[in-house]
Amino acid sequence: MGVALAVTACGPGDDAISFDGQFFSARLKSERSDRAQFAVTTRPVSASLAGAREAARYEATVYCVNSFGRSDVDWVVGPDDEDEALTIENDTLMLQGRCREI
Repeated sequence: MGVALAVTACGPGDDAISFDGQFFSARLKSERSDRAQFAVTTRPVSASLAGAREAARYEATVYCVNSFGRSDVDWVVGPDDEDEALTIENDTLMLQGRCREI
């Protein structure tokens, strides 16, 4: 059971969801000591920055609902931030947030 991080991914499969008409690979990681705190990455940003933002938001929402029973996220760097505030490296968008716990 003691897994150090939670990892999920979405891609073009039977249950894949497209964002802005594109499919993105998304990964969410959280620390074992503070599961509410997470970082989520999506790629390829070059397919659509808007789609990458929404894929990250979706991944975070699913994680928070499954882990804490709520969809509320307090973003440190989030999908609604200005483009200049986002971290994009190697065609990958990285966002950080915290699930609001009950």
